[in-house]
Amino acid sequence: MTEPHVLLVALATHGHFNPGLHLANILSHGGLHVTFATSSSVLCRLPKLPSSPRLSFAFFSDGQEDGFKPGNDVVPFLSQFELQASRAIHDIILKSKASGKPISFVLYSLLTPWMANVARSFDLPAALFWNQSAAVFAIYYHFFNGYREVIQNCFSHPCININLPGLPSLNSKQLPSLCNPANSNSFVLKLFESHFQVLKQEPHLKILINSFEELEHDVFRANNMANLIPIGPVLPTKTIEQLNNEKNLGAFKVTPISCSPPNSRDESKYYTWLNSKPKSSVVYVSFGSIAAVSKAQLEEIGRALLDYGGEFLWVMRKMAHGNEKDMLSCLDELEAKGKVVAWCSQLEVLSNPAIGCFLTHCGWNSSMESLVCGVPVVAFPQWTDQGTNAKIIEDMSKSGVKLRVNENGIVERGEIKKCLEMVMGEGDKGEGFRRNAKKWKELANKATTKGGSSYVNIRNFIDHL
Repeated sequence: MTEPHVLLVALATHGHFNPGLHLANILSHGGLHVTFATSSSVLCRLPKLPSSPRLSFAFFSDGQEDGFKPGNDVVPFLSQFELQASRAIHDIILKSKASGKPISFVLYSLLTPWMANVARSFDLPAALFWNQSAAVFAIYYHFFNGYREVIQNCFSHPCININLPGLPSLNSKQLPSLCNPANSNSFVLKLFESHFQVLKQEPHLKILINSFEELEHDVFRANNMANLIPIGPVLPTKTIEQLNNEKNLGAFKVTPISCSPPNSRDESKYYTWLNSKPKSSVVYVSFGSIAAVSKAQLEEIGRALLDYGGEFLWVMRKMAHGNEKDMLSCLDELEAKGKVVAWCSQLEVLSNPAIGCFLTHCGWNSSMESLVCGVPVVAFPQWTDQGTNAKIIEDMSKSGVKLRVNENGIVERGEIKKCLEMVMGEGDKGEGFRRNAKKWKELANKATTKGGSSYVNIRNFIDHL
């Protein structure tokens, strides 16, 4: 019998290829041969490929060798990726067959719905890797199945809440921004719609969700939408305790992957500094690789950190418009008080005992990492699914608090300072956040440990193939 050979295709942006690569790594260590395919533009951010005898790579040019950067127009990026990738994947499947190692299953990630057609053209079974939350899946499902007007009306009347099947009460700030009629990214919304059109054609399609049953229990329990299989958190399997000892890795003992280029000067600077700090004393600040924060908002964040007075590590990407000093008048003061770096290994930072709080944009990868590492959150959602993720953090896991914007759409320094003090404080509220964060850390690690809910689901998926 030919060994199962899975082709896993992911979009070439951090929020997609990072979890896709981790999943490919996990599946390969579970006994499957996996070919991970994405744009060659990721290679400049991936200096060391994971080593596994069952994991191989197929990188292709999508005509955008610098990859997607903050400020870029998402439409030509996604259009060009689809055009080039669909041709490249066609060739990869043919070459695999010619080499005697034919592809037997296709696994594709979010925003690549056209992969379903590619798989179908070769008569290959396929599954979708949904690298966002189950709650976000449910919202989009209802949006495209009878609730579009109800959801869009919520954006026109921000004071009202809506109740969708299997979900908590939601307001416009807690819904994916792509559902807003004023959303300028209609092309991206059409890609989401295409996923649900595929689901109508293939109602038994397996959908691997980067979440775990314990976190979104109510959504999974109420699910009559699709064949949802929670397999998360999909992260390098060596997390906090596992980095320190090799217990409980079961069949999925996997080496962590660095998905960004390390800067030795920055890394030695921040990690040595972190190791010298007391437990839970440092605020970690990062807004991901895509979200663009305005100059006015950056200034409020910087002033809030100075007013707060505690120590912090801020990952500040190179700005699209000018350098950091042009964007932030208080940069010198900030560098004197804390650490400002261009890049860090986020999972390692969150695992450091010195980190007491994560000021984050609430991308789903960052949200999962905060839970796995047991770090309370100050949630600063920007767009797409991040408002829903902040809802999960604030109301469902109760491991953080969401910042409130003013009438101009800016979060003021006083609000940021207040929330940092609340989460980092020694009072009942601060202790409550830390206690809940610790609980979810234990539940997340249990889910992916041998016998846990996500572990069993991944094992069953592998056995099925």
